[in-house]
Amino acid sequence: MTASGTLDSLFGSHLKRAPDDVMLIEAKEIISYRQFEQRVQETSVWLLSQGIRPGDHVAVWLINRVEWLVLLFALARIGATLVAVNTKYRAHELQYILHHSQASTLILQLNFKKIDFAEVIKEVDTQTLTHLKRVIMLDTDSSTPSHVLSHQVITFDPRPVDESPKANLYARTDSTLADKNLIFFTTSGTTKGPKLVIHTQRTLSEHAKHVATGYGFGQANDKLLAALPLCGVFGLNSALGAIAAGMPIVLMDFFDGASASALLQQEHITHIFGSDEMLRRLIEHIDQGSNVATAAHAIPFPSLKTFGFAAFGPRFLDLARTLIPRAIPMRGLYGSSEVHALFSLQDAELTVSERVLGGGRPAAGKQASVRARDPSTGEVCVDGLSGELEIRSSTLFKGYFNNAQATSDAFTADGFFKTGDLGYTRPDGSFVYQSRMGDTMRLGGFLVDPSEIEQVLAEQSGIESAQVVGIEIDGQLRPVAFAISAMPGQTPDEAQLLKQMRGQLAAFKVPVHIWFVEAFPSTASANGLKFQRVKLREMALARLSKV
Repeated sequence: MTASGTLDSLFGSHLKRAPDDVMLIEAKEIISYRQFEQRVQETSVWLLSQGIRPGDHVAVWLINRVEWLVLLFALARIGATLVAVNTKYRAHELQYILHHSQASTLILQLNFKKIDFAEVIKEVDTQTLTHLKRVIMLDTDSSTPSHVLSHQVITFDPRPVDESPKANLYARTDSTLADKNLIFFTTSGTTKGPKLVIHTQRTLSEHAKHVATGYGFGQANDKLLAALPLCGVFGLNSALGAIAAGMPIVLMDFFDGASASALLQQEHITHIFGSDEMLRRLIEHIDQGSNVATAAHAIPFPSLKTFGFAAFGPRFLDLARTLIPRAIPMRGLYGSSEVHALFSLQDAELTVSERVLGGGRPAAGKQASVRARDPSTGEVCVDGLSGELEIRSSTLFKGYFNNAQATSDAFTADGFFKTGDLGYTRPDGSFVYQSRMGDTMRLGGFLVDPSEIEQVLAEQSGIESAQVVGIEIDGQLRPVAFAISAMPGQTPDEAQLLKQMRGQLAAFKVPVHIWFVEAFPSTASANGLKFQRVKLREMALARLSKV
């Protein structure tokens, strides 16, 4: 029997009903529910034998692989906490996470394709890792160093265990496990050190069930391509939703357009979640070698039912208008480490321009509440009026680890999480995400979403992408833009671009300057690069000082 609210409750019924059904596909290996259960049992017993105990914090620094999910379920059974470490982190970020999470154990692999874990580790100051007791490594061989981060390397080596009660060191019916801390996610940390977001077994498992039922997962022949890193909520929430629904998961160790395109076609994938940039790379690969006329009308992935995406660039609407007619079922969504990814998803029946906006209808339905609050008046906004989005749900995070003040500041008196995001609600119970509150600009007396200006600028001839920030000029906040040229070695005429934009935007929205750069300053997150507007503002001020 599996206790309600525990992570095990996600697949307990599938294990009992159809133990030999496919749960995971990794490369050429097919893993059933029965086989996954056995690996989780073996791993939980082995971790206990290595000294890991309830309440311990275990950092997992791995690419997407079956062991990542096995470790999560095994640690849940022990009552320990998994610290999710982004595979893109460098030495400073790894050191920060290990120190601030108080991790007693690090589980990792050393090398994978373009990620040189060994090189990153060399730069970590081990004297700051006062809680670290052990280092466990996967895929060891004769070249594996004997010590990493000043600790002897332990080879990850779970062995088969018998079914006797003595060997079964965990209690699946232990209802107290449901409210134990299960995972620490990290916020993106674009301006300061990231915070550690706490989720329990209950908040993680209940949200997964909401995703499965709210979005109709688990229909005949449904199959998820897990292309996003499991170390982030975007990747993990979609995978756990599939597990809750009994939907087979095809694991990608690391996303690339060629491999993902092949898997979508070969495995007849029905669901995938990711970014607009991922979708561009998928389509670019498919269309390479096709003539223009064929590519424009071809349906590349006929089995696909849902591509839930988050837009990281300004030209996502153009992308949607091109790809939705080619049966790419793009639907905007919303999420964060605090509220979970796939918190909401836009309805498939909406018009293209509405369907691809961030936001949507909460997976939990009426069990979740979303409102917007006017930052100037403090009043709750009526539908359609932009303000800071606030969310209340039973699956919200439980706080920031070791940061009581930040936790207190994050919630309203009546229990809503203050997202820090600008958006508005719709009369039908859905909502629209526009931008981060810190990115908005009050121009001409109006609260303006910079993505609106970025979209118009990116549509101009010769522009690949754009970012807009607000800075004070002559005592007034004005927009300025940074852009990347679509023509290598050539820079579009700034005066002509501004002239064109004046015919498309209100005067107060037209940038004062457009500066061309080779790339935007960014920081790595589990789901992709996030642009650093603080650094863009600093760059703008530096350039203005020279004018």
